[in-house]
Amino acid sequence: MLAAEGHRVVLVVATAGERGLAEMGPGDELRETRLKELYQSAALLGCARVECLGYGDSGLSPQGGIADERPDDAFIDADSEKAASRLAAVLEEEKADLLSIYDPAGGYGHPDHVKVHRVGRRAAEIAGTPVVLEATVNRDPLVRLLKLAGKVYRFPPEFDVRTFESAYSASETITHRVNVRKYTKQKRASMAAHASQATGGDTDRTLAVMLKVPGPLYRLVFGTEWYVRRDLPPGTRLSHPLDQWPE
Repeated sequence: MLAAEGHRVVLVVATAGERGLAEMGPGDELRETRLKELYQSAALLGCARVECLGYGDSGLSPQGGIADERPDDAFIDADSEKAASRLAAVLEEEKADLLSIYDPAGGYGHPDHVKVHRVGRRAAEIAGTPVVLEATVNRDPLVRLLKLAGKVYRFPPEFDVRTFESAYSASETITHRVNVRKYTKQKRASMAAHASQATGGDTDRTLAVMLKVPGPLYRLVFGTEWYVRRDLPPGTRLSHPLDQWPE
């Protein structure tokens, strides 16, 4: 949406996701595949630049937390101040007005996502970037929907609805509810570009399930994006990422 409106959009990634699930298995081959997918997805979204910081994917433990075995260059173990300085350098070079990062929970809790939140907030402080938006999901209706679905559908044993009660963000903390239904065609195409994310594992991957959602339902489910801006009063309701609280 921002790219279509004429704004310069830059995408910065910390890792290539080379330790994730995929049919080809983790390693250098998956790293190269996912970087190619990254550039394809960014092009579909209209990103003007993609910057890869090159940290190692920290992976996940079987329980969903920090993995015991991880590469020497794992992002989770990187010096946060140095990582923030590297991101701040991009923000300063681009004269960025806005930085979007994960929420404190890292969305669903991936350790690298949580690290992105911490590094991103510090980078904005260093660079003096005025607006920081935490990309999130309104977890309240999500939890209600999952509990309702659980009454008629048997989720896999490893799927625990209760984990979503502390994931993403509560409704009262969300400051931005952005209607992006006009751009769901591009959004779906950019998701599909990450083809390796839809493979691997013994059950259907989340991305694979998302891409099976029929068009009208997809626009309904993915047509709103939620953000939290911490320097605005609770209860603020804005409809565009660049909207400002009245002075």
